[in-house]
Amino acid sequence: MIHIDGSSLTLADLASIADGGESVDLDPAAARRVDAARAVVDRKARGDEPVYGINTGFGALAETPVARDVLGELQVNLLRSHAAGVGDPLPVRAVRATMALRVNVLAKGFSGIRRETLERLIALLNRRVHPRVPSRGSVGASGDLAPLAHLALVLIGEGEAWVDGSPTALPGRDALSRAGLQPIQLEAKEGLALINGTQFSTALAVLACVDARRLWEAGMAAAALSTEVLMGSFQPARPEVQALRPYPGALEAARRLRAYSEDSALVASHADCGRVQDAYSLRCVPQVMGASWDALAYVESQLAVEVNSVNDNPLVFAGSGEVISAGLFHAQPVALAADILKIAVAEVASLAERRIDRLLDERVSGLPAVLAGQPGLESGYMLAQYTAAALVSENKTLCHPASVDSIPTGAGMEDHVSMAPIAGRHARQVVDNAANVVALELMCAARALEFRRPLRAGLGSERLYGLVRRVVPEPEGDRPLSNACEMLARWVLSTAPVRLADEVLS
Repeated sequence: MIHIDGSSLTLADLASIADGGESVDLDPAAARRVDAARAVVDRKARGDEPVYGINTGFGALAETPVARDVLGELQVNLLRSHAAGVGDPLPVRAVRATMALRVNVLAKGFSGIRRETLERLIALLNRRVHPRVPSRGSVGASGDLAPLAHLALVLIGEGEAWVDGSPTALPGRDALSRAGLQPIQLEAKEGLALINGTQFSTALAVLACVDARRLWEAGMAAAALSTEVLMGSFQPARPEVQALRPYPGALEAARRLRAYSEDSALVASHADCGRVQDAYSLRCVPQVMGASWDALAYVESQLAVEVNSVNDNPLVFAGSGEVISAGLFHAQPVALAADILKIAVAEVASLAERRIDRLLDERVSGLPAVLAGQPGLESGYMLAQYTAAALVSENKTLCHPASVDSIPTGAGMEDHVSMAPIAGRHARQVVDNAANVVALELMCAARALEFRRPLRAGLGSERLYGLVRRVVPEPEGDRPLSNACEMLARWVLSTAPVRLADEVLS
């Protein structure tokens, strides 16, 4: 059970909720803050002063007053009208993360939602009612309005949702019924409280970031093994070398190279080979992978702030009784973080593809051509480089920064938007592409190690080899690479590479 208090949710917590189905509950102090803010909204709703989102229209209709007796209807209409998303539905993993993030921001007590409505959203998450949320339709300002509206519709018995892994999405009312829940009746400001926020964009970015950290560790392990089987030098990873340019990421990358190759017979076998220096894809691993490590650390720090921040408009201050319009829903910090993330991850794949090419080229590797048992009769891993090249090239296009784009919405009131959802979706695709590239390198490096026998790789690299072979058995002749690559890519994005690194470094 993860306790939601609005201030202490971590990226790891969010991954546990998204992936492991972890349940959540509401901290008692957070519940009291929610009640206090709601009391302010109730007072404003009974008054005649126009307050945005409570007794006025929305967006371009902010100056239009709404009668007191239809304020609940106003909120229902808001959800219906704003559920304008299109495209493939968001994966359940991302829906769960979005729901948990929205629960967390509501728990901060600046939204004005009723505790009953917040607890119903928590019940949806805990009972695995997952709204069908289209993946496109948000520009990442004024909150992720369209996707969050689709999510919130299920609370009132509309929209669609999957229930506990059901194969098809059910109408909202049926989904609630199957989970033993009733639709909620919205009151003043509650619809707006449910859809003003960056949670859709942030969920995409956080999950991509969590996976990118796993991917980075797998990429480092692959780089170490490839360097060994290509008879490369580990002298550039020496601590006294890296201390001359001590970026934290470079130091971490070099530490892993040394750890994976410890006691390597392969490295010892060519100690006096006379080669002066290696290609950059081997020699500059600490610099390239280290820069990505540092970028990921920055992204993590930004997202750690975002997941525990208020995104609402207007803001309800229980202490002063004020309701203030601001712009905390603008997702520019998330957009920039996601853009940086995808660039950092793309470089991991770019470096891996170059090592794949060297592993397959007998002129530089000293290994059988294309790692085939019978070159000519067999094509071996030739197409691994083609696929990797295609994915790396696609990443270059996806890495164009979405955050530099903007297009006005809301009759010019929303005249600068972040495009954070686009940055987040692209980051997700770049991570998935990169995972396949690293998987292909692992396949090639493992096969190359078999051609180097009876020499053994470093202690860590041999552990890596064993893990790879548990997922993908040693080949006998040519075989389709597709399924093997995808299975290994799933391993790359699991927690296994992080656990392996921890064990090797300990």
